[in-house]
Amino acid sequence: MLTKKPAKGSARPRRPSPEEADYRDLLDTLRGFAREMQSLSQVAADQYAPIVDTIIRTRSRDTDHIEHTLDHLLDFCHSPAPLALFKRLCRYYWTIDPAATARQIHAYREMWDSEDAGEPGTAAPEGVGA
Repeated sequence: MLTKKPAKGSARPRRPSPEEADYRDLLDTLRGFAREMQSLSQVAADQYAPIVDTIIRTRSRDTDHIEHTLDHLLDFCHSPAPLALFKRLCRYYWTIDPAATARQIHAYREMWDSEDAGEPGTAAPEGVGA
């Protein structure tokens, strides 16, 4: 007796196992967190851009204010916009206090650089100190 094969696309989709469903739920939750982190990073960049601009435009030498700003930007350096502000302020701060700037760069590398990127603290970010 010949049996008909189901037509393509007519087979019922396989129901995911509970483990697969849990995994998909976890991934969806992580995607939501990632979107929220990106959104918060953009808010931080929007708020800190005028502060960085003012520090540089006025040629501020207020090291406490500069370091405070760098410390706060550091928390968001996983995203391009805050990282660009951090680097820009580091380049400016390098002319005022290279040792303090190097500490900020080292903190960045400890927090955000991967293990295979080299020894932390061995060089300044591109354009700093040049």
